Amino acid sequence: MRVLVTGATGFVGGHLLPTLAAAGHDLTVLTRNAERYDGPPARVVEGDLLEAGTFEDAFDGCEAAYYLVHSMDAADFVARDRRAARNFTRAASAAECSRVIYLGGLGRESDALSPHLRSRHEVERLLGAGEYDLTTLRAAVIVGAGGASFEMVRQFVTHLPRVFVLPLPTGVRTNCQPIAIEDVVGYLGAVLDTPETRGRSFDIGGPAVLTYADFLQRVARVHGRLLVVVGVPWLSEHLSARWLARLTDVPETVVAPLVEGLDNTVVVRETGIDEFATVEHTPLDTAIERAIANE
Repeated sequence: MRVLVTGATGFVGGHLLPTLAAAGHDLTVLTRNAERYDGPPARVVEGDLLEAGTFEDAFDGCEAAYYLVHSMDAADFVARDRRAARNFTRAASAAECSRVIYLGGLGRESDALSPHLRSRHEVERLLGAGEYDLTTLRAAVIVGAGGASFEMVRQFVTHLPRVFVLPLPTGVRTNCQPIAIEDVVGYLGAVLDTPETRGRSFDIGGPAVLTYADFLQRVARVHGRLLVVVGVPWLSEHLSARWLARLTDVPETVVAPLVEGLDNTVVVRETGIDEFATVEHTPLDTAIERAIANE
């Protein structure tokens, strides 16, 4: 099957492409800079989803497409994501593409979602208006080398002393369900070859549900550090994002939306995907160890 992958030079796209190639799919990749692409053999199309008229020929001959684009590194990421999703939806609907697979975010609409998660849900709705079958996989923190959320945590932990008491906003006590990048790729690849997943949305997550504080402590432990996390009611998300950014090379424009999302519970609420995809869940500590080893 000829498959288009957007976000091909990004974190998830870079991991997904070798899996699709190994399964025998004929790949087309869309990137803003063709020189940055160093994945498996593919038809490389240079274009920008933010600019209608620059990328539409990427759909030529493609039966399916993956939407793996996110503009979180920009201050106006909500508007940029909205424009990119609308442009993609129009182009895919006008082409012969019969299905789209989107990696979105967990979280309930009723839980006063952060701007980051609201944007992920808005993109899902925009893509769902297209003339094709949309399959959505919703995930929380993806654990893997190069992922924005995990990279922020990893870099921050490496700057800490061997024993450290860390004050953070009280949202750090909220539950999340991290998932290994290998498991995300397993699900993304499986739904492509499973017609029953067309037109459906699924939650995906790893085997452990824990608080963000617990997650930070697990990463610290793998780094040989003892971390005590304290939720402080008066500590603002803005202040936390600013000093977290200063202790890492992750831009504050990326850190701030992630910190704002601490108040949102992001766990799997329905497990319907397991009827169609057999993915052996990677234990959290194993996922953390692999991610750190691959940096």
